[in-house]
Amino acid sequence: MPPAAYILYQGGPAINIFQKVLKNTRDSWFGKAMSLFDRTSIGKEVWEELEELLISADVGVATATKLIETVKEHAAAEKLDGSHVRDLLKQEMVKILTVPAAATTAVNAPPEVMLVVGVNGSGKTTSIAKLAYLYKKEGKQVLIAAADTFRAAAIDQLKKQGERVGVDVIAHQPGADPGAVVYDALQAAKSRGTDILIIDTAGRLHTKFNLMEELKKVKRVAAKLDATAPHQVILVLDATTGQNGLTQARYFTEAVGITGIFIAKLDGTAKGGIILAICDELKLPIQLIGIGEGLEDMITFNAVDFVEALTS
Repeated sequence: MPPAAYILYQGGPAINIFQKVLKNTRDSWFGKAMSLFDRTSIGKEVWEELEELLISADVGVATATKLIETVKEHAAAEKLDGSHVRDLLKQEMVKILTVPAAATTAVNAPPEVMLVVGVNGSGKTTSIAKLAYLYKKEGKQVLIAAADTFRAAAIDQLKKQGERVGVDVIAHQPGADPGAVVYDALQAAKSRGTDILIIDTAGRLHTKFNLMEELKKVKRVAAKLDATAPHQVILVLDATTGQNGLTQARYFTEAVGITGIFIAKLDGTAKGGIILAICDELKLPIQLIGIGEGLEDMITFNAVDFVEALTS
């Protein structure tokens, strides 16, 4: 599991942080959606407006339809007034977001191997630095593998982040075999008694067949030295990409099997509704939320706090 320390974001309690970073989303879409139920009667036009607002907030057609139909059915059967319908809508949103933790491979012996995937520009490098920082804060020995060898900039960026955190980065020359980097990094981690090995991977367009095959190869290489590795596969998604993020999540899940999602860049510019779509359609748990560039700008995802901040 990710480190417990990430809940210690210095901005205060999680719900206060969510209220701050979700202000634009709340004011533009979800707040308006909740206010629909202040009306004296709830007719067809209310449900139509609700659907439009949810879709505009990147919840997606399938998830928005499912959510509305469930609430409508209960509201009609129980003859609920507006305030109770609003509460029911929030409860159903929490249900969607409460995804059971994915099955992860037990760690027989250190290191625990974490494979981090995501497209270029998603915030993957910064997210890896945050993870490394917080594991280190827990007193763990951490090592990073720079297995995105296709871009020299990616290696350089990761090395800089490693220096920033105070964690060593195992890297080869640009263009090297990513599998070789992973092999060397895992060997180094074992010999040094490292607790956590975080592997960065290439993030070219997620629709490219070669990238997905490369990721599968990296996963196989890790398994050669440790049959239980990787123990976690974390997908970093840029919250500002909207429905495209859902497509990315689907491709990566099919290729390497995602165990958890790190939502990056949820700092005021994202619509936020995409999180509902991901949980509903892919049944993948959101574990971490990135809310800035600082090493401590991340918190655990909590469905109740998230929905409360999004809607009130």
